[in-house]
Amino acid sequence: MERNQSRIQYVTLLAIMILAILPATWSQSARSVINSNRHGVAIEGYDAVAYHLLGQAVKGEPTISFQWMEATWHFASSSHRDLFVQDPNRYAPRFGGYCSWAVSRGTTASIDPEAWHIEDGALYLNLNPRIHRNFLADLQENIRKAEANWPAIRERLAK
Repeated sequence: MERNQSRIQYVTLLAIMILAILPATWSQSARSVINSNRHGVAIEGYDAVAYHLLGQAVKGEPTISFQWMEATWHFASSSHRDLFVQDPNRYAPRFGGYCSWAVSRGTTASIDPEAWHIEDGALYLNLNPRIHRNFLADLQENIRKAEANWPAIRERLAK
């Protein structure tokens, strides 16, 4: 009987510890200025440089990576990684890689790396093809709104 009671106390204590740690872990990953997946990989592992140089979404290789802004960035080639290292702000997506349309509405959302657009040298990513079409329908106004909203959103994410 005493052994079962000791086991129950142990399991209860373990459950309390897990419940205390999980929210901190969730909020920490949810509060990143860079939108990354649960493994800390930005833009779902797609090569940020490929959008600019090749004009297409290309999955990067985990073995060709770089740590920047507390996220891991994957690249299709070492030369793409080297370009990113030299000037990450040039190649990284706007708004931390969050959905551009969502940022234009004052919030954040994840992205589909295949829903993208480059405008004036800046990479914009969106949640899905439908939302991407909405973003493009009034592109300049949506960019203007997102640019206006991003500083407050970024500040909130950085806390």
